[in-house]
Amino acid sequence: MSNEVIILGAGIGGLTLALSLHQAGIPCRVYEAVPELKPLGVGINLLPHAVRELTELGLLEALDKVGVRTKEAVFFTEHGQLVFREAAGRHAGYDWPQFSIHRGDLQTVLYEETLKRLGPDSVVCGRRCTHVEQDADGVTVHFADVPPVRGAVAVGCDGIHSALRKQLYPDEGAPRYSGINMWRGTARWKPFLSGGSMVRAGWLSVGKMVIYPIRDNIDAEGRQLVNWVAEIHAPQPAMRDWSRAGRLEDFLPAFADWHFDWLDVPALILASDTILEYPMVDQDPLPRWTHGRLTLLGDAAHPMVPRGSNGAGQAIIDARYLAGALKKMGAGAAALEDYDRVRVKATTDVVLTNRSNPPDAILREVFERSGGKRFESIEQVVPVAELQAISDNYKRVAGYDPAALKARASYL
Repeated sequence: MSNEVIILGAGIGGLTLALSLHQAGIPCRVYEAVPELKPLGVGINLLPHAVRELTELGLLEALDKVGVRTKEAVFFTEHGQLVFREAAGRHAGYDWPQFSIHRGDLQTVLYEETLKRLGPDSVVCGRRCTHVEQDADGVTVHFADVPPVRGAVAVGCDGIHSALRKQLYPDEGAPRYSGINMWRGTARWKPFLSGGSMVRAGWLSVGKMVIYPIRDNIDAEGRQLVNWVAEIHAPQPAMRDWSRAGRLEDFLPAFADWHFDWLDVPALILASDTILEYPMVDQDPLPRWTHGRLTLLGDAAHPMVPRGSNGAGQAIIDARYLAGALKKMGAGAAALEDYDRVRVKATTDVVLTNRSNPPDAILREVFERSGGKRFESIEQVVPVAELQAISDNYKRVAGYDPAALKARASYL
């Protein structure tokens, strides 16, 4: 019998799991459906709890080469008025930085490091899982058009369209539409604000933007690659296709007047090479991910709406916790049950908070109480202490409260 952990999917969660298992001395192999891994996607944020895990994997230097250290989180109204500002990462007293990074750059760092540490055959592409069987001794993973493989346990890290999740929950149905469509793009732009600012502005009923740099010094002029996301309430969801092109006329009018002293938003959008459209979706939390020797991880386990900068981070933490459980308890059902007991509850709380009270609820409170009008002083609209409390509550729910994160023992 093979004692390997079989990892289905070479995304951020699957590759972090492979590196963590290698660090723990546990054999594993990654099987990926696509024939060749390419650096897809747009910008994401890695909060300090996720960067702690990647630092323990020895990846901090590699992240610094490709990402931007986030200095602050800043919130503005649709009129460009400052609502709330707080320091981020090491600037906020954490032991670890926060990064804004291109998803493809992060995946490339993880992929190259996996091949270097685990060997060139540690990631096998062109292997689309169709189903997994298990017995008392292990699992048999079946693929389309190639022979099956045998292992000790199987972990589905294969995203929101996970084959393993579909096998375990065949009647679940399509992802749940949040009522919000998103348009995303990147543009080459000169640094704005601190040069490491993550901006959230406006509100969903009139148009909301999330804007932050994800690569530094990309040309001789010292420009950055700046990631932006436009979000607007819409009764009908866009098609669920990550590569679907977006149309300017569907969203640009909402932001046509956003010419602020800190950024010309329409000019930024118009400077983008490509614009993608996607509905904001998640799934209702599952009661459990683990079924014997099978379990789920990352978006396959807990797809969440991207309103807390936390989807990739929770996948990374899943991977580290699971590797720690497998190290302590061996590659079997008991470790997967322990992982299920801890991580299902933790991520359910994040999924539900992302729906109701994520950090951008700061913008909701200001918009609703001001009626979308300009104000003289933010304190007359919402006390700053109340806005700080929204941010601090999310840190606690998501697992990056500064004191708790510093005090927590390593998962491995």
